[in-house]
Amino acid sequence: MEPPKTPSSFMSPRPPTPSTIPSKITVNFVLPYASELATKEVDMVIIPATTGQMGVLPGHVPTIAELKPGILSVHEGNDVTKYFLSSGFAFIHANSVADIIAVEAVPVDRIDQNSVQKGLAEFTQKVNSASTDLEKAEAQIGVDVHSALNSALSG
Repeated sequence: MEPPKTPSSFMSPRPPTPSTIPSKITVNFVLPYASELATKEVDMVIIPATTGQMGVLPGHVPTIAELKPGILSVHEGNDVTKYFLSSGFAFIHANSVADIIAVEAVPVDRIDQNSVQKGLAEFTQKVNSASTDLEKAEAQIGVDVHSALNSALSG
């Protein structure tokens, strides 16, 4: 009888770490229903990790980060494209590739400030009037997301 196989025997080998640091980082930014960026070479991305804002440049140490509601900034030369993310994960690979997977995202310039203020007021009222833990938790998620949207638009 053969010994059981370990998970590493089913995995493909890691991509090699380049001997020199490239000048650009390759970004893949996907949502469940669309691919926003596919193998886009950029100078830097700033992601809203749960541990804080994380700037990712070429040659960044391999990392997995959970994303919180906030702004993803994609820097390409003097151009900066900003997206509001609800949540997700970022995988930074040793070969200067960043895979960013978000549950929901929208370009910041498409967000309506009045709708954000209205939503924040509505969810705050729901938190205060919630009669069950579930209702309170759902309303608190709405407050958290609308607060992050409000911060994104004002800062």
